Amino acid sequence: MVKERVIVAGRAFVIHRPDQSKKIMNHPSVQASFYANEYLPYWTDLWPAARMLAKVILLEPWTPGTPALEIGCGLGLAGIAAMSQGLKVTFADCDAGALRFSAQNARANHFHNFRQLQLDWRRPPSDLSFPIILASDLAYELRNLTPLARFIKKVLRPGGICLMTDPDRPLAPRLREELAYESLDFTTEFARVSVPGGPRVKGTLYRIRHASKAGFT
Repeated sequence: MVKERVIVAGRAFVIHRPDQSKKIMNHPSVQASFYANEYLPYWTDLWPAARMLAKVILLEPWTPGTPALEIGCGLGLAGIAAMSQGLKVTFADCDAGALRFSAQNARANHFHNFRQLQLDWRRPPSDLSFPIILASDLAYELRNLTPLARFIKKVLRPGGICLMTDPDRPLAPRLREELAYESLDFTTEFARVSVPGGPRVKGTLYRIRHASKAGFT
């Protein structure tokens, strides 16, 4: 275990993550998951786009008590930042390991009123609905893009907003195509974040809404 003090927009958060995460790829259960569905546990690292999203969340105006869903939550930094702003967060990920770490990290930052959901984007529960969806660095595999756009369209409430950060991966143009195909309106903004011991990472913030309901209050 590594315990890291993460500074975002002047705020400090505690994040626990696995040490030597690359060695996890050699674990028999991880190899079995890869052979079965080409799944790899990318959640074991704290990616720059998660820091970007947390920064955006801390600088946005929010109505306290509003429910928010962090999909692909990984270590949970964005959801924790959202809870610090008064949002009621549900952490969602397909990997139970990610959910365990996101819960541990939430508690390490003195947040206990949260929910968790083990979730497959391709088959979301029929009654799942949120006014705020948070997502970071999810456009890394082509096969994920269509289910991701469909998920946002299905789960995002009319008048709601999805905030998504991406480190300008090569699939970004295709992500925009999928969002447009699902009749989702979106705007893009330049984003960047400093990573300790490394350079400043540039990326894009997507503000995604239903085409028929452009406003959110």
